[in-house]
Amino acid sequence: MRRLVLAFLIAVAPIVLATAASPASAVEKIDPYICPIAGDGNGLDCFLEAVVQTYTMCRQVKSIEVIEFGLSGAQEGVNGAKTDSCIEKHKQSVALPYQAALRQSGQRKETRERLRMLHEHWLQSMANLIPAPEETDDGYKQRVVRPYGQFNDDIKAIRLAQAEPGTKPVVARTNMRKSKVKPAKVSTDAASGAAKDDTAVKKAATKPGNAASAPSASIPPAHTAP
Repeated sequence: MRRLVLAFLIAVAPIVLATAASPASAVEKIDPYICPIAGDGNGLDCFLEAVVQTYTMCRQVKSIEVIEFGLSGAQEGVNGAKTDSCIEKHKQSVALPYQAALRQSGQRKETRERLRMLHEHWLQSMANLIPAPEETDDGYKQRVVRPYGQFNDDIKAIRLAQAEPGTKPVVARTNMRKSKVKPAKVSTDAASGAAKDDTAVKKAATKPGNAASAPSASIPPAHTAP
């Protein structure tokens, strides 16, 4: 009996040690497809990135179906099968980093609640990718980009709740900043330069010393008689 117990302990020891050494925040296998940046095994970082990443991927799939079948026909029959498959696929792929993020939150009740809220917003946003009846094309396009603002707010709140006292959390934005490049005033500058050159020529022509050197177009040259 003692030999059996000893053999069992030897067999399970590597598993127990590996589990103890693994941090609560680690994800067993980071999927670079949904977490292209958070590749260090951090469950919280991976989940926050995957929310935006997976929503964008499924939104792009639905946009292709809308282009192909039109807004009203994008969900008829099997026309929306690719979007449905994308949503179901990522419900499973996000589950692992989501559970790791909950474990990483530890005893922080506010962080855990914020994580659940973000997960619910993500699920609802994925379901809302399906066009509503009688929805216009412009209305649909505006509606499916609104979740990014909600994701930003949720992620910022989670970072603030998870940050240690006295530290400033790093919050990554999910929307692109608009470019503020000003167009060059080519035509205005050219006209201004031409005007300055013309003024300079006129001033030079009116000076006493330059009067003889300035040709006159109205007075023909004198001819001598033969």
